Amino acid sequence: MTGFLDKAYQARDATSTRALYDDWATSYEAEVAENGYATPGRCAEALQKYVTDLSAPILDFGCGTGLSGLALKLAGFEVIDGVDLSAEMLEGAHAKGVYRHLDQIVAGGALPRDDYSAMAAIGVIGAGAAPIDVLHTLMRALHKGGRLVFSFNDHALEDPANEAGVAAWTDCGAGRLLFKEHGDHLPGIDLKSNVYVLEKA
Repeated sequence: MTGFLDKAYQARDATSTRALYDDWATSYEAEVAENGYATPGRCAEALQKYVTDLSAPILDFGCGTGLSGLALKLAGFEVIDGVDLSAEMLEGAHAKGVYRHLDQIVAGGALPRDDYSAMAAIGVIGAGAAPIDVLHTLMRALHKGGRLVFSFNDHALEDPANEAGVAAWTDCGAGRLLFKEHGDHLPGIDLKSNVYVLEKA
């Protein structure tokens, strides 16, 4: 079953992306589960290694139906806020019962809160989803010493602009790469992803 996965990695504007994810909301979890969606768990476990206070609020950016929030909760994070473009996806996230706050955002808009020392953008940046600008927005919003976990699947890695976005932080010393690992993303369709943890200097 790859009804929406076939469409998910095609480039589109923010309005079309929101519409796609609204339409996908009811079948999203079944489709990614059938294909063994591994990146949320990998990201949550990676971030947990570098966060000392698991009770501090964390932002799950592009939280979708809440699979990423659930993974963060299972990794021990206690206070999780979520934001997403799609109101339909947010309904699914609300049903998980793992979020303190859930907010619908607009592409390129400000974050509802900026008091986070840890953030996650799991399966968010890449072709057909959010642009690399999201990485810069989140890194700028982080407190000094804050950590951001994010992932680029193999489609995102085909675009050199994405890893160049990481280098824009690490090469000048504004950020430090704590973790990078290539592994399973959606093994059911033989798709892998890189998981990264960046620290803001």
